[in-house]
Amino acid sequence: MRLVVNTNRIIAALIRDSSSRKIIMSGKFELITPRFSQKEVQNHKSEVVHKANITPRQFDQLLGIIMTKVYSTEDGVFNKKMKEAKEIIGDIDKDDEPFIALALAVQNDGIWTDDNHFLKQSAVKVYTTADILSLI
Repeated sequence: MRLVVNTNRIIAALIRDSSSRKIIMSGKFELITPRFSQKEVQNHKSEVVHKANITPRQFDQLLGIIMTKVYSTEDGVFNKKMKEAKEIIGDIDKDDEPFIALALAVQNDGIWTDDNHFLKQSAVKVYTTADILSLI
């Protein structure tokens, strides 16, 4: 199963050894995300370090491990679908547009997220963490 991963699942996997981390590390899914997700994760580094009670170095190491399981795509892969993504979710949450665009641009089974904004659209199938766990 190939899934587009929303940044919130990567951050959740960094914060604790949770279901999100188990799913990512399981190797049972082909996971893809826009490259900017790594930058978005870095923007939350201090928050994650605090919540996870880890050092910045441990954060970097863990992120490196997690990102070996998640393929980051260049913007060029999905840029041509940004206009369509904006029409689908732009009025709901502009930050979600790249994930919808990526899902529209490449073959996949849906988006893995626990962000309820995605549930307000019907163009792309959405899987929550609970949905993914029921598939394992």
